[in-house]
Amino acid sequence: MTPVEQLCSDLDAAVEELKAQGFRIERIYPADEPHTAVLTRGDEAIQLTSRPDAPQPPDRLPPFRPEFVLTPGGGSSAAGRAGMLYRDLIPSRLGGRYIASHITIADGGPVPDWVHFHRIAVQLIAVRRGWVRVVYEDQGGPFVMRPGDLVLQPPGIRHRVLESSPGLEVVELTCPALHETCADHALDLPTGGLAPNRMFGGQRFLRHRAGDAPWTGCAGGEAQETGLRAATGGLADARIVRPGGSSQLAFAAHDGELGFGFVLEGSARLERGEEAFDLAPAAAFVIPPDEAWRLDQLSGDFRLLHLTTARIDENCLAAGARSPL
Repeated sequence: MTPVEQLCSDLDAAVEELKAQGFRIERIYPADEPHTAVLTRGDEAIQLTSRPDAPQPPDRLPPFRPEFVLTPGGGSSAAGRAGMLYRDLIPSRLGGRYIASHITIADGGPVPDWVHFHRIAVQLIAVRRGWVRVVYEDQGGPFVMRPGDLVLQPPGIRHRVLESSPGLEVVELTCPALHETCADHALDLPTGGLAPNRMFGGQRFLRHRAGDAPWTGCAGGEAQETGLRAATGGLADARIVRPGGSSQLAFAAHDGELGFGFVLEGSARLERGEEAFDLAPAAAFVIPPDEAWRLDQLSGDFRLLHLTTARIDENCLAAGARSPL
């Protein structure tokens, strides 16, 4: 069915009004500061939007536009989906290719989420502070993620956020920047099945537990590897880095696309060429491909989430699951 478009000034209020009339949400976008949602009731479909001229989620990945980005810690957050607050870590979105968000839930408790999925190329979530209880399709029962834990959410996997501690903080990174959150009203989670090797869009669900991961040598310091490279078939890689007694960490240039860092704890000085920048907790940065960089003046408690991606085919979304509306 083709949705009938309705303009609104307050998307949240308009959604709640339709839900009170028996409509249910089918999809919404973007995750940070949502402006468009589709709801249905029987054979009726309505598309609410507060920004009718805004672009729709793409069918192909936007061209990657590399640049150096430095986003200090702190800064303002915007209201997002399911009562979460989003702080934008890559304002330029690198041409629309990537979005990274520092997401917080201040009060904790049950999260007003629903079973949903995304049509994406890569998406992962890492916990900085607090805990969050989540459940994923064919991955057993709900489980709790704690600081340093990370999950890969493969394309199309159904999942739901159930509850969180007060003051939860996570970092979410997704390709592409603009993507839909699509509801699946037919599936209940947990599914009762356990299929850890099931493939979703060519990727395998990954749960990295920081408490179980060893520290090994990396860039002159130490790192916990996450297994992301194997789970994504080489599309992405991620690790948690710490000094390990070293006074400097040196990172070689990479030949892919994204080189992203988020300071989980502590402080350091980022050096690229002749430039240097102080990094405080919750700061984020992007290093362009083919550029080496260093971290100096490391505090003893310094922890960095470091993520890189390969060159991703712009047509990789073509086989992704899309909402039927």
